[in-house]
Amino acid sequence: MSNSQYSVPLVFNAVEIMTPFLLAAIGGLFTELTGMLNIALEGLILAGAFFSVIFAAATGSLFLGITMGILCSMLFALLFGAITIYLRANVFITGLATNLFASGFTIVLAFQIFHTKGNIQFPNIPPLPSFSVPPFLQRIPILGDILFGHNIIVYIGWLIVVIAAVVIYRTPFGMRLRGTGMNEQTIISLGLNPKRYQLSAILISGFTCGLAGAMLTIQLAAFVPNISSGRGWIALVAIYLGNRTPLGIFIASFVFGLAESFSNYAQGAIKIPVDFILALPYLITIAAMILYAIWRHARTGK
Repeated sequence: MSNSQYSVPLVFNAVEIMTPFLLAAIGGLFTELTGMLNIALEGLILAGAFFSVIFAAATGSLFLGITMGILCSMLFALLFGAITIYLRANVFITGLATNLFASGFTIVLAFQIFHTKGNIQFPNIPPLPSFSVPPFLQRIPILGDILFGHNIIVYIGWLIVVIAAVVIYRTPFGMRLRGTGMNEQTIISLGLNPKRYQLSAILISGFTCGLAGAMLTIQLAAFVPNISSGRGWIALVAIYLGNRTPLGIFIASFVFGLAESFSNYAQGAIKIPVDFILALPYLITIAAMILYAIWRHARTGK
């Protein structure tokens, strides 16, 4: 088999794998721009993953399942934001508490409903619809095989990146959002409430993380305890590696998606210990942060 025959499915899978990273990181970007580091992304993804598949199975509707998963994730985000912003709790402690609460709550609730703490299968859930494209686009060499044929959430993720760029850089809301992070007192002097922008950003992160979690479980038609598996933490890295821009986050997310896709491929193709292969995405995450720190120090001297 030629290198191109290996690389096309590798990159195709990377495009799908990157989507939860991308969605969570875009949501985290909004909170980052308001001056808040949202380390609750992991818990928000997990909440969206659990409730979306539960409601999809209960109603038989993907739309209702995904919608309820997003709303539940936003509810977790609202709780995190209210405690952090209005009760002035430490954002790091509250974020960690949100992650731990989501992890424990989903396992306990799954046990109460399904009487198991293990994997839960939902064979009656319909598959995520794929985005259909004209045949002539699919016939584009290599590019057609990579970009087309993904499920609908992949393309929604791309659309969200474009919308985020427009909102952040081309709307008054985006300007005030960034102003809140740059100089909160300036926003106050304009008669605006910076807390509202911070809470709005956290709710946006709940929306995108809920969608990210929904993709994980509905695509699998199953719930696996702690299925988020560190994706929220990797999304945080993608925010900084992407230089806090939607386009940069898209590229960084693709790098992490490619790393995980390669680790999945390498398990059966390369004679390397499996534990090392499974750790590859996280090793690349650490290496990326080190390289980012070196680059930033060289650029700013800080």
